[in-house]
Amino acid sequence: MRIVLGVGGGIAAYKSALLLRLFTEGGHDVTVVPTDAALRFVGAPTWEALSGRPVQTDVWSNVTDVPHVRIGQEADLVVVAPATADLLAKAAHGLAGDLLTNVLLTARCPVVLAPAMHTEMWEHAATRVNVATLRERGVTVVEPDSGRLTGADTGPGRLPEPEAIHAAAMAVVEGAAGERPRDLAGRRILISTGGTREPLDPVRYLGNRSSGKQGLALAEAAVARGASVTLVAANLELPVAPGIDVVPVQTALELQREIDARTTEHDVVVMVAAVADFRPAEYTDSKIKKTHDPADPDAAPTIRLVRNPDILAGVVAARGGASAPLVVGFAAETGDATGSVLELGRAKLERKGCDLLVVNEVGVDKTFGADETSVHVLTRGSDEVIDLGPGSKAVVSHGIWDVVVGSLPTD
Repeated sequence: MRIVLGVGGGIAAYKSALLLRLFTEGGHDVTVVPTDAALRFVGAPTWEALSGRPVQTDVWSNVTDVPHVRIGQEADLVVVAPATADLLAKAAHGLAGDLLTNVLLTARCPVVLAPAMHTEMWEHAATRVNVATLRERGVTVVEPDSGRLTGADTGPGRLPEPEAIHAAAMAVVEGAAGERPRDLAGRRILISTGGTREPLDPVRYLGNRSSGKQGLALAEAAVARGASVTLVAANLELPVAPGIDVVPVQTALELQREIDARTTEHDVVVMVAAVADFRPAEYTDSKIKKTHDPADPDAAPTIRLVRNPDILAGVVAARGGASAPLVVGFAAETGDATGSVLELGRAKLERKGCDLLVVNEVGVDKTFGADETSVHVLTRGSDEVIDLGPGSKAVVSHGIWDVVVGSLPTD
């Protein structure tokens, strides 16, 4: 495959050298097109040594080959990493002031942009509009990571790791090759995602590490396969692609209300959200203060918890004996003294009564917030275990839908 790797002028350009290595080790023919600013971070000799090809940086070199048109026309895939705020703006508005932006205008192949910039730039209204415009045109804009940026700054805007960008790019190519059928056309899908937050006072809440990435990836994959998707999103801070109806919620009770109101209207319900098992019994209208009692300097308030409803079990019960909707549960497990991740997943499948259960191992630096995952899919009434991953959440999502489609009743 002929890949054009565009490199924008950001300090994260050094990561693209590792991405280039992943592409070349996969047997692909890679042409690197850096901007002038990118060459201030990583020089042309590095790109040429890693790609085995000369680097072109402007429209005036090898004019007889018309590179500003030819490179884009001949590409099977264009990946830009890092894509700066300036590059996103130029791509969205069709500007072509250098070789890379000319390539973006002439390419008729899949295009993947991996943004990297400071949080303020990523969250600016102009950037959000530019990203939405590009996505509406079919460009894949990979969500940036959250973490340490240049200097002491932290927040969303960090370039994803090369492995995640590589996985996203390969998934886009696979989808463009027509290997993903529109086998959910006409189906109505209800998905919950994110992590609920149970307020203690106006400042604090009980929550979890869920980012909502897996549920969002499932929603995007379902839309790509022709489904009509409603996403009940608990505290989701990620942009949602066009074509997905979003219902924002915060607490478990709010999520239950929105799911219950829609369950019977859908063909498939997928419960991905990390729902808090407990909530504070009392909410304090003012901030809970620390005590300053010299006699007991370690004093702390006691917070009484009550159980939240079992939303997944409620969805199963609501359908009664009817075959629809098909219900897919998610089990985020750590494993403990009572059983392994898979054993706990099987017990949960029997207890909840859903049709399919997707089991994944979670914890610090595992699954939550990550771009890659591995899951086990269990089917009620069967001992079979379908393992998916490791791979990007987008790729794993399509694997999950493959299983779901095979479980849906045929007309």
